[in-house]
Amino acid sequence: MTDPLRDPLFFNDPYSTFARLRDASPVQKIPTGSKERYSYLVTGYAEARQAFADPRLSKDTARFFAGQHSRRNLHPAVSKNMLASDPPQHTRQRGVVAKLFTTGFVAEMRPYIAKVINGLLDGWKPGTQVDLVESLAAPLPVTVICQMLGVPEADHAMVARWSNDLFAVGKPDCIDAASHAIGDYMTRLVETVHGAHSGGLLHTFVQHSKEGLLERDEVVSLAVLLLVAGHETTTNFIGNAVLTLLQHPSSLTRLRQDPDLIAGSLDELLRFDSPVGLATFRFSTEALQLGGVEIPAGVPVLIAPGAANRDPASFIEPQQLDLDRKASNHLAFGHGIHRCLGAPLARIEAEEALRAIVTGFPGMCLAIPSEDLEWRQTRLMRGLKVLPVIL
Repeated sequence: MTDPLRDPLFFNDPYSTFARLRDASPVQKIPTGSKERYSYLVTGYAEARQAFADPRLSKDTARFFAGQHSRRNLHPAVSKNMLASDPPQHTRQRGVVAKLFTTGFVAEMRPYIAKVINGLLDGWKPGTQVDLVESLAAPLPVTVICQMLGVPEADHAMVARWSNDLFAVGKPDCIDAASHAIGDYMTRLVETVHGAHSGGLLHTFVQHSKEGLLERDEVVSLAVLLLVAGHETTTNFIGNAVLTLLQHPSSLTRLRQDPDLIAGSLDELLRFDSPVGLATFRFSTEALQLGGVEIPAGVPVLIAPGAANRDPASFIEPQQLDLDRKASNHLAFGHGIHRCLGAPLARIEAEEALRAIVTGFPGMCLAIPSEDLEWRQTRLMRGLKVLPVIL
């Protein structure tokens, strides 16, 4: 058996593969990479939720790969970040960031987010064709998170390109180079913030390092993590949501007639086409049983939110988009101690973007057939390369 997650057809339609694998078993051993390597893939909803919360599944990649020869050369800010750690290190770092991403703080960003969106849509003219990914879905979240971090506007496109290159499947040299480019850049940026009173997240992180709550290298890794996670998933969220609505005209019409329904529709849009296909790396620290399957110690465990959110055991007719569905239990943002801290920010960005689109461009339609759209060649992220639409 070959790796089912490396089939080119998987990137265009992962849900057929996920359904076939889940029907066979919600947890199963699959080959990954070479014949000697394998992982356990979790595609069932109940099993994925359990796995997300199981402390025996570690995210400490350094521990897993310790002593193993590797030709990879990732920057430490990428390879050793909060997502790749366990308690108590993870608890300490997350506690610092969680205080900054409160619901109240994120709500205060709404006017700025709306302003950015209006600026991006200024150049949109009815009757013309635009790439919604390039002109809205990508620049919006990167502009917002760069503003929060204090990245100069002139550097936004550059850091976005590096972030995108971190997910270049099959191009390890490209990934390594991008990790060093973005890690070195953030290191220099942190140094410029040190001792200054510029405000923003970076300044707050630096202050925490002076107080002993964060190490200096943790300040850099948190900045890189927020930049990458803060725009990659939201870009996919917006692009996937717009495509989904364009493919479901009756649902789009409802939102056009009553834009106040958008906020309540976000969970179903996230469930239907999750921006994250596979959650980040985990491995078993001891033997355990999941979904009736024995998983030995020391092996990678891949949790697939995209598959779990289409599990018919948890969602009636999961292949159908239903804006009236109560889908707040979806796993698009994960679950447990590693659940995405930026979820409230992503929701506001997507809500404001969809509102601007449905109210400002009621005649928007796809410029090419859905089957001709190109999807990014990455197992982790589920997102479009481009989304050409006619306004």
